[in-house]
Amino acid sequence: MRIATFNILNGRSPRDVDVDPAVLAAAVRELDADVLALQEVDRNQQRSGHADLTAVAAEAMGAEHHRFVAALSGSPGATWTAATGSEQPEDAAYGIALVSRCEVTGWEVVRLPVLPTRVPVRFGGQWRPTMVRDEPRVAVAASIRTPGGELTVATTHLSFVRWWNGRQLAHLTRALGGARRPLLLTGDLNMDLDRATRITGLHPLAAHPTFPVDEPSEQLDHVLADPALPARSEARAMALSDHRALVVDVEM
Repeated sequence: MRIATFNILNGRSPRDVDVDPAVLAAAVRELDADVLALQEVDRNQQRSGHADLTAVAAEAMGAEHHRFVAALSGSPGATWTAATGSEQPEDAAYGIALVSRCEVTGWEVVRLPVLPTRVPVRFGGQWRPTMVRDEPRVAVAASIRTPGGELTVATTHLSFVRWWNGRQLAHLTRALGGARRPLLLTGDLNMDLDRATRITGLHPLAAHPTFPVDEPSEQLDHVLADPALPARSEARAMALSDHRALVVDVEM
């Protein structure tokens, strides 16, 4: 069974301004995942041509089961509010998604602790840091029925603030404590492998640098499991994103 997690940079490459959904669809077909976890996913955003990128990925996979979960409502970098789950399909939103070729028998959404204050961030070329407001963060888990048995797959995109993303990951680990095993926790955790495994107590199924895409020097994207499962993995550069996609073939 192939699991892939991919921060898609709202469907574009770092060199592009416009999003071409056909490029995303081609990348999804190339990954050929049975379950695909996506982060930085747009829905009805002007910058991505008002496309529903989750639906684009699902159609490319031939997947009947998919769920987009908004982290924020509105446009990143412009006017936005924390998503509540009551957003309508026509609303502009941004978040994460799970797409599955296998039958999903249940979904669970976990909204993660929100950083209560602005934090200093130094952007390229700046001497003084800028105070920024972190985005709200969310996770989604799917109960999946496969030919090899049932399992849970979850994905998230955690804060870039180091002292806060550990708290978010610990919160998510507790929330998934009662989930059916095997459990696969995927996503852009914005931390290295040692720290992710130490906080969760889960077993890593892949150890490859994933960021930045051209010459990756750090692993921000992960697939962690409980219990440990036999797996083969790779980090694959695609035609979009500033991250590499992390692809794991799991023996169920």
